Amino acid sequence: MGSFKQFRWVKTWLAFGAVALLAACSAGPASFINTDITGSSLVANFKLKDLSGTERTMESYKGKVVAMFFGYTHCPDVCPITMQQWSEVKAKLGEKGDNLQVLFVSVDPERDTPELLKKYVPQFNPTFDALTAESSEELKPLLAGLRVYAGKVEGSRPDNYLMDHTSASYVFDQQGRARLLVRHNADSAPVVSDVEQILDGK
Repeated sequence: MGSFKQFRWVKTWLAFGAVALLAACSAGPASFINTDITGSSLVANFKLKDLSGTERTMESYKGKVVAMFFGYTHCPDVCPITMQQWSEVKAKLGEKGDNLQVLFVSVDPERDTPELLKKYVPQFNPTFDALTAESSEELKPLLAGLRVYAGKVEGSRPDNYLMDHTSASYVFDQQGRARLLVRHNADSAPVVSDVEQILDGK
């Protein structure tokens, strides 16, 4: 009888151990499909205004996963395509998408007035926000911290120019740490999977 009880106890202990092991596996480190930049020296150092005119820093978004994209409203292709892709990702995340904040950072403060950004950004998703500077100088700490390039390409007129800029998006976790680099035109399914892992605390 004693050996039977001992067997049952061992069986129970093994079952408990297996459950604990599975739980530990499910809470393990993230396995990203897109470029993993966890632990890199990249940092989002900024003090910029959002669409409401409120001054924001990375600390303002603590508790949310942040997807940050650099662009400008006169962009003919890359910017609208990327913003639409992030709208799809947010939709596919379902309720979890409520904890994803997409930020459009204007690299063209000369033309991207707050009024213009208010019309441009929310058309992709009403929850999307923008960060804007009063000058290119004010943007420099953020661009340098993430190694983002932004430069003017002169056009036929002083006001008719393009901006050559980094086309990738940066994803930060709930503590503001850089975690993921998503290249332009990436398939949405892998992005959803990667962002979901960050939302789950991995």
